[in-house]
Amino acid sequence: MANIRPFRGVRYNPDRVPDLSAVVTQPYDRIRHGLQDKYYARSPYNATRLVKGYTLPDDDEGHNVYTRARDYYRLWLAERALVREEVPALYVLQQTFQLPDGGTYTRQGLMAAFELTPFDEGIVLPHERTLSGPKVDRLNLMRATAVQFEHIFMLYPGNDINPLLAPVLEKESPVELHELYEQDVVQRFWAVTDPQVLAAVVETMAPKRNLIIADGHHRYETTLNYRDEMRAQYPDAPQNAGFNYRLLTLVSMEDPGLVVLPTHRLIHSYGQMKAAEVLTKAGQYFDLARVADQSAMEALLAQADAQHPRFGFYDGTYAVLTLRDPDDLAQLLPEHSADWRLLDVSVLHELFIERVLGIDKGAVERKENIEYLRIAQMGYDAVDQNEAEFLLVVNPTRMEQVRACTQAGEKMPQKSTDFYPKMITGLVYLPVGVEERL
Repeated sequence: MANIRPFRGVRYNPDRVPDLSAVVTQPYDRIRHGLQDKYYARSPYNATRLVKGYTLPDDDEGHNVYTRARDYYRLWLAERALVREEVPALYVLQQTFQLPDGGTYTRQGLMAAFELTPFDEGIVLPHERTLSGPKVDRLNLMRATAVQFEHIFMLYPGNDINPLLAPVLEKESPVELHELYEQDVVQRFWAVTDPQVLAAVVETMAPKRNLIIADGHHRYETTLNYRDEMRAQYPDAPQNAGFNYRLLTLVSMEDPGLVVLPTHRLIHSYGQMKAAEVLTKAGQYFDLARVADQSAMEALLAQADAQHPRFGFYDGTYAVLTLRDPDDLAQLLPEHSADWRLLDVSVLHELFIERVLGIDKGAVERKENIEYLRIAQMGYDAVDQNEAEFLLVVNPTRMEQVRACTQAGEKMPQKSTDFYPKMITGLVYLPVGVEERL
């Protein structure tokens, strides 16, 4: 069962923190490129102090980024900058945004406490591989604070939850805010406490299976580890103990605002081959089309068909490489499904990055020669300024590809998807200490 529960969330007190825009952040793994400093400067209560605080030179086991997060959280409760909800609630977040094509979209998410379930039960399915480092970091934070500050972004089948919430959202005014990094996104937030609506939503969600983690694989696996630790320490704790649950935001797979953006690859510090040699070697697997400019390359990328994925190549000039024969990957990687082999990122990594460029999986995981970019222009600029050798421009992964790979039990390569916008941090927190009950 997809067992969700309303919960008494911890939220910012509007009397002390009247502008939520000053305290919300991107997820912890996107707080980089100077963004951490900007968040710190926005408010002394900004959530980055909890999820991605400063590390200091004299940090040790007793005083570190995790203990400071715990101390900030406790202080803010004591000062009533944070307050606990009086009654259980489910929370709704609507995010309205515009894409470069000029279209305006709204995506709706339901925030709830979700009873943790291992992947092998088939209720929750991962779609990307994970690395150990982020899981250790998030586990240390949860051990220190016994609070879940950030959300798992989860996709559920069907479109039957939002209509249940619509009457409440229509009659109650939301809190409206903007997050600093994705500041053009309009964020609207409601707390839903009507007992009948809560009961209907919980009942409707219960029979669902094959929920897909869109964002937050590391956090979900971390919470499973934390749950197992707590169960070992407190074997008599009831099933509704807080540590058996995970804070997440649920979005329908049929939501018209569900958008996946591409994540481009920037190749830097490489030096093994010049572009001409790279493209000649790529001819083993790809058909090459040279084009005049960026718009011509993007137009050609948009014409790709499912059986012949393609990507753009920029080294100061523009080219498009198209997979010639899908059987090449079938012969090289027979252990993977056809859906996995025909992912743009699978073709890009397995054939071009590994076999053409000669950058192995270990180097990719260590990011020795590769940087991942949402904004392609940053890559064009890096190549033009001789800060990188090549930019690889990819098409976005389609939602039907995510669903097919996940249901086949295939984990997609890292950075296969970039769901936009991100689920922001700071709207509501879930305490999961040993005394918590849901």
